[in-house]
Amino acid sequence: MPKFLGVAAVASAWLDGGMTGTGSEALHEGEPHRVDLSARLNWLRASILGANDGIVSVAAIVVGVAGATAGTGTILTAGVAALVGGAVSMALGEYVSVSSQRDSQRDLIAKERRELAEKPEEELAELTALYEQKGLRPETARRVAEELTEQDVLAAHLAAELNIDEDDVVSPWHAAFASAVSFAVGAVLPLLGILLPPAPWRVAVTFAVVLAALAATGSLGARIGGGSKRRAGFRVVIGGALALAFTFLIGRLLGASGIV
Repeated sequence: MPKFLGVAAVASAWLDGGMTGTGSEALHEGEPHRVDLSARLNWLRASILGANDGIVSVAAIVVGVAGATAGTGTILTAGVAALVGGAVSMALGEYVSVSSQRDSQRDLIAKERRELAEKPEEELAELTALYEQKGLRPETARRVAEELTEQDVLAAHLAAELNIDEDDVVSPWHAAFASAVSFAVGAVLPLLGILLPPAPWRVAVTFAVVLAALAATGSLGARIGGGSKRRAGFRVVIGGALALAFTFLIGRLLGASGIV
């Protein structure tokens, strides 16, 4: 672990209650890895949301089509088209979003590097002031700022001022791939639910499979975020049930009208 991270962890422990009890225990239990854990949890949460999108979007389409026609080929075509189109759309959206975030991060890093080269003393004073604002005494804040500056001045300022790690700039390609995969994995469930059972049971089985999957992913997402699993699961199940009911009703009306 780089020395500047150790110094930052010590400063954090001081601010959280001194180098005794809770602060010291947190430091020895891997406190410097908290940022990495948070990033991983964010990726996991995003994957769950992508899977939810795949489940609800594709389920709504195949149930709507099944309401209008019993043709397996038609349902399969609609479901596969929804899976592929949705996965591509999710990937493109994630790529654009994360690319903008990455460009912003790179601009901030370049700006900070330029300021450090042009006015190092002012930047050191700024870093000291930041630690003073967090509760350190002026002499302690100055010492921490100087030690961090000696080890990795850019990393020190990025962490304290912008909460950015130069090595953790997000990859839009990774984000796009993860989003597409999570959507596709979620979309497979309603496809199997609508295609595998006998025709009279298709819609009922799909409803059951989709709502059970939504309850599981909603609860998991709440567990990751520290919220109420029951409340989160209930919300996502109700939303999914409404989406399926409306699309099935529309499909049934269109089928009965003879339009399709």
